Amino acid sequence: MEAPRTHAVRELLAEPDFARLFRVRLAGQCGDGLFQGALFGATFFNPEKATSASEAAAAFATLLLPYSLVGPFAGVLLDRWSRQRVLVVANVARALLLVGLAGSLAQTGSTSVGTVGLALVLVSLNRFVLSGLSAALPHVVAAKRLVTANSLTTTLGSGAAAVGGVSALGLRDLFGRDDAGAAWIAVCAAGIYLVAGALAARIARDRLGPDFTAREAVGVALKAVARGFGEGARHLRRHPPAARGLAAITAHRFFYGLSFIVTLLLYTKTGYLHRGLAGLGQVVTASIVGGLGAAAVTPRATRRLGTQTWIVVVFAGASGFELAFGTPYTHASFLVAAVGLGFAAQAAKICVDTLIQEAIDDDYRGRVFALYDTLFNVGFVSAAALAAVLVPNDGKSYPVLFLIAGGYAVTALTYGVFVRLRAPFEPAEPIVMSA
Repeated sequence: MEAPRTHAVRELLAEPDFARLFRVRLAGQCGDGLFQGALFGATFFNPEKATSASEAAAAFATLLLPYSLVGPFAGVLLDRWSRQRVLVVANVARALLLVGLAGSLAQTGSTSVGTVGLALVLVSLNRFVLSGLSAALPHVVAAKRLVTANSLTTTLGSGAAAVGGVSALGLRDLFGRDDAGAAWIAVCAAGIYLVAGALAARIARDRLGPDFTAREAVGVALKAVARGFGEGARHLRRHPPAARGLAAITAHRFFYGLSFIVTLLLYTKTGYLHRGLAGLGQVVTASIVGGLGAAAVTPRATRRLGTQTWIVVVFAGASGFELAFGTPYTHASFLVAAVGLGFAAQAAKICVDTLIQEAIDDDYRGRVFALYDTLFNVGFVSAAALAAVLVPNDGKSYPVLFLIAGGYAVTALTYGVFVRLRAPFEPAEPIVMSA
């Protein structure tokens, strides 16, 4: 008989290396929230201040595309360097860069070239660290606990980022709402990154992989990124569940991004619902509640239905929620829709993370997770670009709403058909992990 989920969580937390890695994630993502909060008042980095879909698209492209360009290179490093050392060095580097960012904020303001450049480097480095955490997880968790581990780490990690963001809002009242106040918040975030680095240093150097360290020099490897893309694609093709999962979550990210831009514009002062930041904050909170629900339900659901079938169910549910609770265009209905989409987003991410961790050989796992992040970001930015053309400035558009709901339905149907037709003929994927 399977142990109850609470028992499974206790067993996970009793594993010393998992607990250490989990603390690194919580501290790092709390620092991420503080860092983002430090720049909250800067128009350049604040999509919530955009008054049109084109401005929102430009803001998100600026925030998300840098890592999409460096992600493949980052993946090469994750598959060649000790991931434990990556977590230590990257967190220390983030702290130092944030101190530099704080000085730039205080001296030259939030829109100076120096501030913008440092912030974009930090955004890219943050994604690099998250890829490293995901690639390392199978080394500290038994295969049968991966879904539960992903539920716990991704959900509470997002919660830690939210805590950091809320703390930043409170610190703005303490330090001031100008650039100097933002600089002090950045210094606080730097301190938290140092804590994350210290926590990572408590893990054994070879505990997080990679299992095999390539002998070719990193410089040679970086020059071979294009070749590595081909190798990664061929490796994914040999593991169809992981490839299907990446395709499905990229489609989800596109439709989720389109929905987010619509919601963002609906809640601006000139939007159809014109409830401002307070109303938008309630929608975001509802989405987080949905994500928490997914973390609680997904481990048991995947044990009963299977990981891939659960993806079909949650995407079909997202289509229904978007159609049923989006079309009334009321604040109350959008709160319910946010719960449904937040549930689907978190459940899908838990499942796809697990599929990749189970199916992909450790020699390739860093590159695949970096590719995962790249596709994740490109899907969202592509949605923002389409929104700039389709979505009116007040956010209300029934055709766009039907496009989102229909897109989720088509994604669920297509993914389900591929799983039904191909899964019976695919061998069970081996679990590649350290002892």
